[in-house]
Amino acid sequence: MNKLAMELNDVLRGTVVADLLSDFGKRFYYPMGIPAQDTEAKKHAKIYNATVGMAFANHEPIELSPVRAAMPGLTPFQSVAYAPTAGDPELRREWKAQIYRKNPDLGAALISEPVVVPGLTNGISQAADLFIDPGDSVVIPDMFWENYSLVFEDRREAPVTSFPFFAEGARASGPGAPPWGLNLAGLRETLRSTARRGKVALVVNFPNNPTGYSPTASEASALASLVEELAAGGLKILVIVDDAYFGMFYEPEVYRQSLFARLAQLHENVLAVKIDGATKEDFVWGFRLGFVTFGAKGLTEAHYEALNQKLIGAIRSSISNSSRPAQSLLLKALANPDYEQEKLRYFESLKERYQAVRRIIEKRSTGRSLTTLPFNSGYFMSFRFEGGSADALRRYLLMEKGIGTVSLEDKYLRIAYSSMELDELEPLYSEIFKAADHLAR
Repeated sequence: MNKLAMELNDVLRGTVVADLLSDFGKRFYYPMGIPAQDTEAKKHAKIYNATVGMAFANHEPIELSPVRAAMPGLTPFQSVAYAPTAGDPELRREWKAQIYRKNPDLGAALISEPVVVPGLTNGISQAADLFIDPGDSVVIPDMFWENYSLVFEDRREAPVTSFPFFAEGARASGPGAPPWGLNLAGLRETLRSTARRGKVALVVNFPNNPTGYSPTASEASALASLVEELAAGGLKILVIVDDAYFGMFYEPEVYRQSLFARLAQLHENVLAVKIDGATKEDFVWGFRLGFVTFGAKGLTEAHYEALNQKLIGAIRSSISNSSRPAQSLLLKALANPDYEQEKLRYFESLKERYQAVRRIIEKRSTGRSLTTLPFNSGYFMSFRFEGGSADALRRYLLMEKGIGTVSLEDKYLRIAYSSMELDELEPLYSEIFKAADHLAR
């Protein structure tokens, strides 16, 4: 094992991080290679800096005129220069400040400096590399984004154990929703029964893809309490908080913060990893910009820096760094005085579509074989098709009606109402209801 990796492991010894690191995570470090030496040179090379492999002219990175014309608001350093492996330092600081502003339950809790990754998918994959060994237990509710299977089961060879996302009889939010809510009892039992070698990983995603459900404030408290209860019993718990759709909360009883706020200082045996980004929050899907932030009770700045060094080393070994122009453009957007008002305007547009879908479902007289799963947030809602194959319904809608939807597990049909215009929702759902009636056995 490399000496730098061993030094980082020594810093982390005695913490929950040391107990949760995978073999990969224990071996990784950020080398004193070209990027690190270039960073050092930028601070101290006052005369000449001949470190980084970029071509300069007139003391600026060379930039082709068509590129400059396409990005007139950015300097060559902001558009075509390499970004630091961990991301633009100013953007990292600003994103951390945003996390505190958006999550007041964090208070003054100490968390790590966010590290920039090329999208949330990469952030989840990096976290899996650092903490998940083959054969480890990864617990995810059964309504989950299918990419989790690729990341955990196929890349890391760690079996995903799922449990029913909703429990009938629990209280769900939203007018007209069925009497279902989060299956917290199922979560507790699954975490207990699947833990291996005294540790377990949990992945939570709210607003959820594919259901569009987020916990109520009471459910968020109960979820945090059950994690704390298990941690107090000696279980080491990694919680990956996938906040891809953060902020799209439409009902007043929904917990409007990230669960990271409740978990980051919950217990010394709990490490929370917040994976978020600009992708959906700031409506820049093609930017591919995500952030990875760590939080655990008892960790110091030195611990967080050691953990970030391992993460940065993993990034250096895989994708090197993230897009510089995307980071520069996001930083400019965050500083723009119209930023918050613009976001609010588009949030209200999505909320209006959500409310329209609610009304359509409540007043329907057809499509009764489609059971509405609880939804109160995000981009999506889902039906459980009681009349047969959900994939047959999807294919019928596509081939016979020219309507694209997504089927899951051959039981559920997901509709992304976020991608529809408001006046398209009524005819869309009308066709879905009629198709369900046509195919129902």
